[in-house]
Amino acid sequence: MRIAILPVLSTLLLGSLSAMAQDRPPEDRLPEIPADSLTDAQKKASADFLAARKTPVFGPFVPLLRSPELMTNASNMGLHLRYRSVLPLRLSEFIILITAREWTQQLEWHIHAPIALKAGLDPAIVAAIQEGRRPDAMGPEETLVYAFSTELHHNKAVSDTTYARAVETFGEQGAIEMAGINGYYTLLAMSMNMARTALPKGATPQLPQLVR
Repeated sequence: MRIAILPVLSTLLLGSLSAMAQDRPPEDRLPEIPADSLTDAQKKASADFLAARKTPVFGPFVPLLRSPELMTNASNMGLHLRYRSVLPLRLSEFIILITAREWTQQLEWHIHAPIALKAGLDPAIVAAIQEGRRPDAMGPEETLVYAFSTELHHNKAVSDTTYARAVETFGEQGAIEMAGINGYYTLLAMSMNMARTALPKGATPQLPQLVR
């Protein structure tokens, strides 16, 4: 009788250990590099980053610093897309949230959801994207941005109808910058998902896992 019970107990124990492991966040593969371990190129890239952004290397740029020139170029592109785009900030942030949701990128969401709300994006829209569903009520510009971005992510293309509306509303520059924001934040999301970039200490994940 005792022998028959042992395999059952072993299975239960392994199941419990597995569940406990799943509850723990995965280890950050590419955490912050100690200052005394930085290469000369990484030190220069970090200094240039601080000068441009008035903040030390953070978030997605921590893993990217392993390739200093890539990090610098990515940072410069991000500065343009965030602050010099023809799109209003609430719409560029909307695109970022759509991308973060597509990739279930927790840090991207953690950073940008508050910015989107402060920029004037409807909280109901933010909540819908967080839950993985199409927002019920959107203005004409939000509806266009949602269609453009989700077509790119899901269909890997943009339909003639949606493209024509994008150019009519935001011009050719706006259309290419919408594509650029989707692509840029996909790059950051892919990099952070690969690196398992951690949330700030004490922060909890805000994006539920979606069934695909």
